[in-house]
Amino acid sequence: MNLHPHLRHGLLASALLLASGLVAAAEPRLLAKELQQARTYTVSSAPTEPLHMDPPTLPDLSGYTAQAVQSKIDRSHPGKVTVRRMFQEDSLKEFVGGDNKAAEWVQRQHGIPQAIFIDDGHVDLAQLSRQVPRQYLNEVQPGVYLARLPIVVGRKGTLEINSKVRQLRLSEEGGAFLVNDGKLFVTDTQVTGWRERSNGPATFRSPKAFRPFLLSWGGTETYIVNTTMASLGYAKSKSYGVSISQYTPNLARRMGRPEPTGWIIGSQFSDMWYGFYCYETRDFVVKDNTYRDNIVYGIDPHDRSHGLIIAGNTVHGTRKKHGIIVSREVNDSWIINNKSFDNKLSGVVIDRNSINNLVAYNEIYRNHTDGITLYESGDNLIWGNKLVNNRRHGIRVRNSVNIRLYENVAMANGLVGVYGHIKDLSDTDRDIALDPFDTKVSLIVVGGQLVANGSGPLSIDSPLSVELYKVAMLAPRKASGITLSGVLGQRQDEILDLLVRQQKAVLIDPVERQAEMID
Repeated sequence: MNLHPHLRHGLLASALLLASGLVAAAEPRLLAKELQQARTYTVSSAPTEPLHMDPPTLPDLSGYTAQAVQSKIDRSHPGKVTVRRMFQEDSLKEFVGGDNKAAEWVQRQHGIPQAIFIDDGHVDLAQLSRQVPRQYLNEVQPGVYLARLPIVVGRKGTLEINSKVRQLRLSEEGGAFLVNDGKLFVTDTQVTGWRERSNGPATFRSPKAFRPFLLSWGGTETYIVNTTMASLGYAKSKSYGVSISQYTPNLARRMGRPEPTGWIIGSQFSDMWYGFYCYETRDFVVKDNTYRDNIVYGIDPHDRSHGLIIAGNTVHGTRKKHGIIVSREVNDSWIINNKSFDNKLSGVVIDRNSINNLVAYNEIYRNHTDGITLYESGDNLIWGNKLVNNRRHGIRVRNSVNIRLYENVAMANGLVGVYGHIKDLSDTDRDIALDPFDTKVSLIVVGGQLVANGSGPLSIDSPLSVELYKVAMLAPRKASGITLSGVLGQRQDEILDLLVRQQKAVLIDPVERQAEMID
């Protein structure tokens, strides 16, 4: 990680500057709004005991191994293999249902759409290729298989794609894809979207152009281990690349299937529309993978997924948006020990009422906007992350309360080390009923370092409350020294006297809130 050249000024001199009280006052030209905010906030010392927290307990990852996946495969019952029409299959209604969706496959198959189905038992891909006509699935080179039809794992079926297969190529021209409605094991192999015309990967061309994909539905288990996947997915529902999704609400109610689950470990994903997407998924593990140069997102858990573990992954080069994002009520999950860098927008995002998540020990650097971004998502713990050289803020918190920032290092980011603010989203295209929000922000910042950030260490606007304790603010890039902004600016001397000279916890609280507490 290349640090900003202003770090050459040295941390020791800055620490002495703080200790002697020689810090700059707030910028003299404040907006009227800022002046009003400054007049209505008080600064006081706060008890330190409530701020003490032991390091968070992390989930035990030792059991998520390739060997453990092998023990889950039941090969005792040979599966039944058929080629039949795609219509009347619940697992395919998303693709051949109303709105003339079937036209895509009618055109590609030059007739009534068909798929290969695995029902009532286990089959591996090499066996599967021997049980269907060669024009549908063929070994084109030793260990290299080309599928020209969709492959569907039935509810009681198990498909294993293992090291017997050097590469499974899913034909773009044939409209091939993988749908799992049972159990799918992909281990020690490659799965690639394939463009037969050019005899190469189906590299991204445009969002709406079909590319093969993998989808696992409600009630399924999906395991991808030590595998390389590339050139999958496009901008159509459930067709994003690797997707794990409960059925649509109407089908889910009728079918009564549990939330899908599974593991993805030790694998590589590139040139995917989304590297990983899930919807209403439980306890899924995404561990020790590399997501490189994907189109929209690297890792994207979505609506009402919970109990997820996203650990030890490297996510970089995402072309359009964020490296890792959880959005819309993705709760009770862990984002730990990942590296997220050089992504088009933020490194890690917690979005749309996603609560009770731990974001810890991640290295997040050189992203083109923020390091960590929290949008409308309260009650989250951000612990021990390193946020370096991101173009905008180290950590940005919008419309989110009870955000606890402990032991983080935000260094050499383009704007502010920690930025908290509110924003009225009523006039945006946001669906307020689906994604409600309150224009409220509150932060607890304990420990860690805010070092050489371009616009200063801290800026917080209109908070319900802010608590600061043992926060080191070092190596200012402004000649005037450490400068706080937002509601902190006018009370900067008091804040730094308590925080630095007296080594006390600081509470910044609105007068109105204090009056309410007295009443």
